[in-house]
Amino acid sequence: MIASSSILRYRGPLSALSSEDRRRLLNRVGGSDARVASRVSELIARVRDDGDRALFDLARQFDRVELTALEVPRERCEAALASLDSTVREALARAARNIARAHAAQKPSTVEVETEPGVLVGRRPDPLGRVGVYAPGGRAVYPSSVLMGVVPAKVAGVGEVIVCSPPGPDGLPHASVMAAAALAGADRVFSLGGAGAVAAMAYGTETVPRVDRIVGPGNAYVAEAKLQVVGTVAIEAPAGPSEILVIADGTASPDAVAREMLAQAEHDPEAACVTLAVGEVLADAIARSVERLAQGAKRWEIVTSALGSRGAVLSVASLDEAWPFAADFAPEHLLLATTSPREDLARVRNAGTVFLGERSSVAYGDYMTGSNHVLPTAGLARAYSGLNLLDFYRWTTYQRVEGQAAANLAEDVGVLADNEGLFAHADAARAWRRV
Repeated sequence: MIASSSILRYRGPLSALSSEDRRRLLNRVGGSDARVASRVSELIARVRDDGDRALFDLARQFDRVELTALEVPRERCEAALASLDSTVREALARAARNIARAHAAQKPSTVEVETEPGVLVGRRPDPLGRVGVYAPGGRAVYPSSVLMGVVPAKVAGVGEVIVCSPPGPDGLPHASVMAAAALAGADRVFSLGGAGAVAAMAYGTETVPRVDRIVGPGNAYVAEAKLQVVGTVAIEAPAGPSEILVIADGTASPDAVAREMLAQAEHDPEAACVTLAVGEVLADAIARSVERLAQGAKRWEIVTSALGSRGAVLSVASLDEAWPFAADFAPEHLLLATTSPREDLARVRNAGTVFLGERSSVAYGDYMTGSNHVLPTAGLARAYSGLNLLDFYRWTTYQRVEGQAAANLAEDVGVLADNEGLFAHADAARAWRRV
């Protein structure tokens, strides 16, 4: 039986978790809210049917602003960048440089192989024509996420990159979002938020161009809208509340582990923050650190809500006991606060991104290392990867069959086509039996 502390929902040995508690920790995919889904469907239909007129109406209804234009003049973004606090600007510029370096190293190349003499199969990477980056507004403003979407797209050579972000009282997106868009090299910026922005980018309007892929975080309405338009436009991956799994052995600092848990807990009341600690002594020390540091958290209400919902510090007998749970949990962020994190990396199977050693704070990855912080959540790291340069390409495959090779393939292709009842296919192949 897992004993509750005053803040953490789960404490005790991992092996003592009930099947229901284990299921709740592992199953973090929230059921689609029928009301949200229905409302989003209505909003998408309005934008698809009425275009710009619907977008102006939605800004009036949800943002309580009377827009005179949907597109933000480029000079307003440049002015926002120029007026940005110099220390913030320098930090954003440094982050952008590192993002560009990290993603440039991922550039794919054309691959060709001769599967048989005279049979060539190739695959060529082609940058997408246009990409849309969604940037939240209001209480959640993340200029760092603008960089994470725009910079890789520009590195990949995407033809046009647009940014959509909700308007404030002045009819413009938050100044830091406009500044980040200018710094990252976005081609166009629009004062659009919520499901309406997603629909505009997916279907296009008189002013907003249709895009090939939509990336970027957002609230439940944005996430639902992205899922509903996925048959029309590509998205990076379904996303939910932030999460972290820390695996710690006796060399870990309890305070360092606790700081990482609180950093993710402050994102969202539904954030999942779990630590597996080798030995009950270390687990108790980490739990005490979490309790103590949480009391001084500036976002105390959010932190304590998250820890009380999906916060856990569980003990394991050894690291060997931790890996199966980690693979099932498939966290957005996995921190290895262990003696040999580089060696332990080989044991990791499912994670959005892995941080090697307790000094490799998740906060560094969120802002400055250059790795992308747009990552799969809710266990979807079992199948999805984090946003990367390949997300901004599509692949063109091609093949060539030379004369003698065509003759060599003809009969076996004919046999397979006959077997499937596709007799015109068989005739097309057998026509080349003689060259």
